Amino acid sequence: MLTKEELQRYDRQIIIYGFGEEGQEKLKKAKVFLAGAGGLGSSVAIYLTAAGIGALRIADHDKVELSNLNRQVLHWEEDIGKRKAESAAAKLGKLNHSVKIETIAETITEANISKLISDADVIVDAMDNLPTRYLLNRTAVEKGIPFFHGAVYGFEGRAMTVLPRKTACLNCLYHGTTVPKEKFPVIGVTPAVIGCIQATEVIKYITGLGELLTNRLLNFDGLRMKFNEFKINRDPNCEVCGKKTKQGKKQ
Repeated sequence: MLTKEELQRYDRQIIIYGFGEEGQEKLKKAKVFLAGAGGLGSSVAIYLTAAGIGALRIADHDKVELSNLNRQVLHWEEDIGKRKAESAAAKLGKLNHSVKIETIAETITEANISKLISDADVIVDAMDNLPTRYLLNRTAVEKGIPFFHGAVYGFEGRAMTVLPRKTACLNCLYHGTTVPKEKFPVIGVTPAVIGCIQATEVIKYITGLGELLTNRLLNFDGLRMKFNEFKINRDPNCEVCGKKTKQGKKQ
């Protein structure tokens, strides 16, 4: 049940055709696991919090550095040296006090991933490395939790939505590719664009509106200001979401 304050606060989205009070109540009940509180994570967190998501669990073990501030807009100069998760929570709490913000200042690993996403309705990938993305993707498929992928590089970014056992997963796209972990270029507007797309996808999924980015990779080229879309087929032999996993379990 929405309060009088919530009806007023979310009035502009409630009047969207097909959204209504029912859609807002779905958002209020939803729990989101956000992996990363950096550039992508800042944008995702801001707009999900503004939209009235019920609970947001943010996992990030890093501390704020000066070099983060060109793109990680949840962190300010006064936050340098603080844990990113805690810095993000402080701002989000002032943006919308009704959203439950939980912070986990830990590295996401095989040992803790199941606990981190245990009661989540969706998983948002706002990471900056493939190994952790693969771990999130595999866990999402195993647990049957929708997974929202985003990545950036310079003026370019991409986004994709995964519905476990129904659509292509991240491994179908990258096929287990590995790349050396190194500092990569990025301008702040790129994670802002991609993070907003991820947040949009989460809102659409929870409210049941629109068409999701499933079996499609949306690519953003900021220099040419173009969006391109690529069809991604689910690989029947994918070791994560294929007909048979490594354990021999059918999907």
